Amino acid sequence: MKRLWTPAWIFRHAAMVVLVITFLTLGWWQVSRASAGNAISWGYAVEWPIFAGFVVFVWWREVRHALGDRSTTDVAGSAQRGTGLADDAATIGTTAGLAGTAGAGRPRPGIRRPVRATRVTAGEGDADLAAYNRYLSWLNANPGAKPGDYPG
Repeated sequence: MKRLWTPAWIFRHAAMVVLVITFLTLGWWQVSRASAGNAISWGYAVEWPIFAGFVVFVWWREVRHALGDRSTTDVAGSAQRGTGLADDAATIGTTAGLAGTAGAGRPRPGIRRPVRATRVTAGEGDADLAAYNRYLSWLNANPGAKPGDYPG
């Protein structure tokens, strides 16, 4: 819970409160304008509270992310227990590479999405494609290198 009281989080909490109060006030102002005869203000009177709700939704989502969402740990834990989710968890990347680490029960932070790679072999007339694939393979093998360092 201390994670939510850092200076950055205090700013986020304050910004959320200010935005929600501002948006709801603007919505009430639009209601008063609409009741005075401005018909287009009815749309704005509905729109401003929706904006306030969106701010609360994003804030809540960030709070859940900062505290650690249980849905990712449930997938990793069930995959390690052998409940049939091992292929999905390995595809997502929550248990990939964690077997030898100290925190094997915890997933890596961040969002992991499955990567689907298909290998396409270059035909006889695709010399440019084969050269580009060699270049990409070299970049993948040398992660710290710059594209200008390519020897080919």
